[in-house]
Amino acid sequence: MESGKFEIRPLSPELKEDYLSFFESIEFEEHPHWADCYCYSYHFTGSSEEWLRENNRSCVSRMIDEGSMKGYLAYSNGLPVGWCNVNKRLNYQLLTKSFELLDPGHDKICSIVCFLVHPAYRRYGMLQLLMDRIIEDYSALDYEIIEAYPRLGELSAEKLYRGPLDLYTRNGFELVKKFEEYILVRLRL
Repeated sequence: MESGKFEIRPLSPELKEDYLSFFESIEFEEHPHWADCYCYSYHFTGSSEEWLRENNRSCVSRMIDEGSMKGYLAYSNGLPVGWCNVNKRLNYQLLTKSFELLDPGHDKICSIVCFLVHPAYRRYGMLQLLMDRIIEDYSALDYEIIEAYPRLGELSAEKLYRGPLDLYTRNGFELVKKFEEYILVRLRL
């Protein structure tokens, strides 16, 4: 498969069923508990008792309808096979509560928090296509910085959900601050 075989589409209410079916059809062999997430964890503010698949699905469905869940789906032959969660940093409750942020009130920063690629479609250039689209689209919007938090160390595929560090460095992101488990990288737009 060639990287050109993927089509990247921004998430919209019209793609909600594709989004939900992607999370419901992918086999999460590497991380079974991800099947409950729907990429909602960075928006979640409740207790562990409230972290339920049905609740997460319902909340994400509502957010997609409202336009507050942002990101990009990657398609191959008309089927969703990849996802990137990117949004205004202040919209991610987990980031604002659990990460040490620089410029915490800055509202012109978007954050990349998750990449999820179906295992059969890994290593075909999908992450680069997603990154190209993110940089292109967010450069045209009123943002000043794209920020990400890749994890450090030798990592298995399931631990690379924030994207590998080299994806960011080869796309012009600067290493800003190193933390115990991750590094803050930024691209000025």
